[in-house]
Amino acid sequence: MKSRSIVLASRNKGKVREIEAVLAPLGVRVKSLDDYPDITEPAEEGETFAQNARDKAIYYAKATGQWCLADDSGLEVDALDGAPGVYSARWSTDQCDENAPREVITNANNERLLRELAETPDEKRTARFVCHLALAEDERVIIETFDTLEGTIANQLRGKNGFGYDPLFFLPQRSCTAAELTAQEKNEISHRGKAVRHFAKLLGSFLTAQQNK
Repeated sequence: MKSRSIVLASRNKGKVREIEAVLAPLGVRVKSLDDYPDITEPAEEGETFAQNARDKAIYYAKATGQWCLADDSGLEVDALDGAPGVYSARWSTDQCDENAPREVITNANNERLLRELAETPDEKRTARFVCHLALAEDERVIIETFDTLEGTIANQLRGKNGFGYDPLFFLPQRSCTAAELTAQEKNEISHRGKAVRHFAKLLGSFLTAQQNK
């Protein structure tokens, strides 16, 4: 199968390595936005994870002239009508400077989540992490998929691994939070890990079909 490159709409080196490892058997090289330092970031104005992923994929595909893979992910809490949703990363920026260190914003987000659910009984604290992926070529999305990780919101922070809401995201089937998993354990069950593996299958089929034309 002919090799090709995909630009990942991220500067996160860990995420690039993780996705490249999954796509390597397809002969796909993953580049990051660090390879395109002059390209500015687009505003995320979509009302859904799917729309944000599509918008980012198309924006960077047009800007780089390459296939671009973008993801949007976050936390949906049922008792909060799906919030924080697409605002997951910046849910508390009205309470702290949006340019504050990530740790400060993360702590503010988790504190808000605990406050918002303070009166919510355990059985109604169901939630899920969502990851939506979109691959674009020029102005067209050619592949998209999503996956989720179901769980509940704990009453207190637990664990030192992971990031974001992981210390509050309890996994009943594992009797621990996402922040108490190792990186390998988390990748095996995470919303992003599952979405990337499904994307790899779709991409493999797409590349084979193109090659056979």
